[in-house]
Amino acid sequence: MRDVEDREIVELYMARDLRALKLTEEKYGGYLSSVAGRILDCPEDAEECVNDAYMRAWSSIPPGRPENLRTYLGKLTRNLALNRLRDRTAGKRGGGQAEAALEELEEIVSGGDDVQAQAELRELTQALNDFIRALPRRRAEIFLRRYWHFDTPGEIAERFHMTEGAVTASLGRTRGKLREYLRKRGFEL
Repeated sequence: MRDVEDREIVELYMARDLRALKLTEEKYGGYLSSVAGRILDCPEDAEECVNDAYMRAWSSIPPGRPENLRTYLGKLTRNLALNRLRDRTAGKRGGGQAEAALEELEEIVSGGDDVQAQAELRELTQALNDFIRALPRRRAEIFLRRYWHFDTPGEIAERFHMTEGAVTASLGRTRGKLREYLRKRGFEL
C-alpha cells in the first residue's frame, strides 16, 4: 500500500468516507497505541482509548480540519487516556509512569472545576507553552519526554546519552525554574 498523505485522510473525513478510519488506523494505530500504553498499564484500556480516539476524530472532523493529523490524533488519545487514568485511580496514588510524572508536577500546578479555574487553566497553559519555548532545545525535549510522553528517567537518559542522575537533576532544575517563572507571572502555587 502506498503511503497516504494526511491531507488525503483528512479529505476522506471531510467527505464522511469510512475509509478515513481504516487509513488512520493503518498509518497511526501503532503510534496511538504507544501514546495510550505509556499512560495506561492495561493493554485493554489502551486499546479502548485508541478506538475512542478514532471515534472522536470521526465526530470532530468535520467541522474541524486539523493542520497536523498525527498531533491531533495523539492529543485526542493522550487526553482520553489521562481521563481514563484519572477515573480509574480516583482516590488512589502511584503506580505507573503517568502517575509518577504527574505527581512530580502536582506541587507546581493544580486544576479546578469552576469557571474561574478554567480561565486560570487557559492562562496557565499559555504560560507553560511560553516557558517550554524559552528553554534550550535539549532541556525542552527532556522536559516534554517526561511530562508529555511519560518516558521514565532511564528511557530519557538512554535517548539523550546521559546518566539517569543527570536527567533527574535536569528535570528538578527545570521544575524549579518553572515554579519561579509561574510565581513571577502571578500564579499562586
